[in-house]
Amino acid sequence: MTTPHPTPYRPAAEPPPGTPGSARPPRWLPRALVMAVVAVFLGIFVWNAMGALEGLFVNVLIAVFIALALEPPTVWLVRQGWRRGLAAATTLLGSLVVVIVLIVLFGNLFVQQLVALAQSVPRLYAGLQTFVAERFDIVVPSSDNLLRQAIDEFGDDVASGALLVGTTLVGGLLATLTILLVSYYLLAAGPRFRVAVCGWLTPARQQEVLHLWEVTQGKVSDYIGSRVLLAAVSTVVTFVFLAILQTPYAVPLAVFVGVVSQFVPTIGAYLGGALPTMVALTAQGWPQAVAVLAFVIAYQQFENLYLAPKVSARALEMNAAVSLLVVLAFGAVFGVLGAFLALPVAATIQAVATTYFQRHELIESHMLHDPESVRGD
Repeated sequence: MTTPHPTPYRPAAEPPPGTPGSARPPRWLPRALVMAVVAVFLGIFVWNAMGALEGLFVNVLIAVFIALALEPPTVWLVRQGWRRGLAAATTLLGSLVVVIVLIVLFGNLFVQQLVALAQSVPRLYAGLQTFVAERFDIVVPSSDNLLRQAIDEFGDDVASGALLVGTTLVGGLLATLTILLVSYYLLAAGPRFRVAVCGWLTPARQQEVLHLWEVTQGKVSDYIGSRVLLAAVSTVVTFVFLAILQTPYAVPLAVFVGVVSQFVPTIGAYLGGALPTMVALTAQGWPQAVAVLAFVIAYQQFENLYLAPKVSARALEMNAAVSLLVVLAFGAVFGVLGAFLALPVAATIQAVATTYFQRHELIESHMLHDPESVRGD
């Protein structure tokens, strides 16, 4: 009789890594941790890079809108037989020359009137001091004491302020050169740039991109046209008022008000009205200066509430209330640049929405129409 051999003891197999009962982590965990650390550092790098390149992005955005605005005159010159590069340089440099001429003409006048106003400040302050002392029996500090106190408080900041101004001027010059170069390259490339973009897209996508490109270019051109129209109206109305008031330099002052009030967002209206007010104050007196200031405020209210929304809505096909809210919202979020580019950007977004979203027929409802007029016999 054979005795059976005992079965040898075999330890239970260890579960696979990462499964319940296993002491070892999953095989993918080290790789996932490494990828997570790399993603965090990459995110931090991209965030810092975006912050450092914010100014460059803004300059490129300005250059794109300048190129879109100058595309129609560039195309017109090309149709006349000009080469694309020469036409782009002519339109860009021509626009730059116009801006420089305006700055030289009105900058000199502005400085002269500012110096005259500064020289008249002590006399005006003395008159105000006498008026307050006689009417209200209040002693106002003399101008010498105020000047001495201002020097004691802010004299230490003069050097740092001068350094800041110098740095700002250098940065502004570099930003201007960047904008001009990018604008020229975009204008000179023209169709070749669109060909390079569309070469990466399918034919259907190419059609959409070219349509949106054309819509955006039309919106920007319409926006510039509306600004020019509003500047012309403001110039004429301001000239008529200054001529009636017999304020000196009526023609250049009117042009200055029209240009600055339309092409400098948010504060342009008040900055444009400051120069004729100072001229009237230094050349005529307080009553004329107050009259000019009241006219500037009244006309800006009329323009903001009635004229500008009508013109902007007609040029950009946008509701008047929506156009006003868009300017305020973009200005609050993105500052001066956002306020200036708010309407063309919003109109482009609206055009994109109408391209990709389908509109439906309206039902019959009394809520969609004004009631008919009912008059008694």
